[in-house]
Amino acid sequence: MNILIRGGGGREHALAWAAMQNPKCDKLIVAPGNAGIAQIADCTLIDIEDGGAVTHFAEANAINFVIIGPEAPLAAGVANRLRDAGLLVFDPSAAAAGLEASRAYVYDKGVSIVVKADGLAAGKGVIVAETEQTALDAIDDTFSGVCGGAGAEVVIEELEIWQGRGSFVFCSL
Repeated sequence: MNILIRGGGGREHALAWAAMQNPKCDKLIVAPGNAGIAQIADCTLIDIEDGGAVTHFAEANAINFVIIGPEAPLAAGVANRLRDAGLLVFDPSAAAAGLEASRAYVYDKGVSIVVKADGLAAGKGVIVAETEQTALDAIDDTFSGVCGGAGAEVVIEELEIWQGRGSFVFCSL
């Protein structure tokens, strides 16, 4: 079996090491990899967020199985593109990866923020989060179906309270 691992950090190094332990692994390629990974696998440069380039590379190199380490290619839909081409992929779809991308955004941006279902949720799809935990819980709840089909996508917005106006202004990011 020919395996392609996407990424170049410690997680991908551990995945590469584990893949090499499998007697069914005939060839292992890591893109982009790093100096440590290059000691146990072949490394190559491809844009890991370009689903077309990754799919073309996998098909041209008879790759049977793809593992995507970093979150960015997942959120960009690389796993979807590979699956559409008929390749085996060990990673979530872009929609599922959106949960992790949304959570990372909360940690990066902080609070006060608004988490809302992107679809029509009959007035129940908006949470004003004053704490990170409230925001993370709102993301989990929305993706788990609390808002029905409206929660297939989540919008996270910055909350600005205009001093002296007594009203909330929601600014899309």
